[in-house]
Formats: sequence, structure tokens, C-alpha cells
Amino acid sequence: MPAAKPGARRLQILQVLAKMLENPKGEKVTTAALAKELDVSEAALYRHFASKAQMFEGLIEFIEETLFGLVNKITASEDDGLKQIQAIVSALLGFAETNPGMTRVLVGDALVNEDERLQVRINQLHDRLEATLKQCLRVAATQGAAGTDPAIDPTPRANLLLCYVIGRWQQYAKSGFKRMPSELWEKQWPLLAPGMK
Repeated sequence: MPAAKPGARRLQILQVLAKMLENPKGEKVTTAALAKELDVSEAALYRHFASKAQMFEGLIEFIEETLFGLVNKITASEDDGLKQIQAIVSALLGFAETNPGMTRVLVGDALVNEDERLQVRINQLHDRLEATLKQCLRVAATQGAAGTDPAIDPTPRANLLLCYVIGRWQQYAKSGFKRMPSELWEKQWPLLAPGMK
């Protein structure tokens, strides 16, 4: 029987953890429940991760790599600042819809009573997303997009856009994954876009 690829078991543990976080009741995932779901002992989990916090860090790393991979692809392929923002916000909403369990990590629900450094890391991820949106707004302003002005600080609008995304993620998680993050996106974008009434 061929040996499993290195890291395959770690990945499987993270996939099952993410799947368990999709429980609409939002119950806390314990290592005992995770081990039972994987049909292994808790000790087997700790051969791959030093702690439960490290398991959540693995999920956060996946989220960071995926989201910033999407953001980088968008900013590399689209020159228009407003279109960058629209595509990035749309991608962030779409990521949540595709990954409901990870949405609970993004909004911090799954991190309650876990190591506080996990929430700090999610906050840093949010800050990076806001900085990205701010940069796109600066690009839009230099391109003369309606409703933008290079002399005006883009921070408030970038923060508003991020708050919109986090709010949609939160509503999705709190609704038991029934209220889709993108359900009103097409109608709400014109309300959020600079220069559009």
C-alpha cells in the first residue's frame, strides 16, 4: 500500500474541521468531535498539529492564500480602479458562499473561546483587505473616476466597503448560511461605488 503524501493527513484534518464549522447551529468544534469525525484518536490529531489553535491557523493560512491570490489576480489583470474594487468585493462575497465554515472563521464566530492570537490574525487579514481596497480607490482617483478625488483620503470609503463585506459575511453566518452574501450585490454596488447615486 503506497504511503500517503506528506501533509495529506494535515489537509484532511483541516478539510473536516472546515466542514464541521458549516454546522448552521454554530456549535463549538472540539478536538474530541473532530477526532470522532475523522475516526482517529485525539492523540492522532496532535501528531499533525501541536494544538487546536494550530489547526485554526492552518485554516486561516488557507483563507489568506486564497483571498490574496484572488486579489492579486484581479489587480494584475484589471487596470481600472473601480472595476478592481467591484471584482475584489464580489470575490470576497463569493469566497464566503463557497466556504461557509471558513466564513465563521472570517467573522470570528468559530474563534470564540479559542486562543486570542487567532482573532488578532483575522483582524490583520481584515486590515490587509482594507489596505487593498484603499489602494484600488487611489488608483481610481488617479484615473479620474467619477466621485473620486486624489486629494481626498480614501480611508473612510475603503473602511465602508470592508464593513459591507464583513456585514454580509456575518449575516450569512448568523442566518445559518441561508442569506447569501451576494444576494443583493448587483443592486448594492451602485450605492457603494464612488460617484454613483
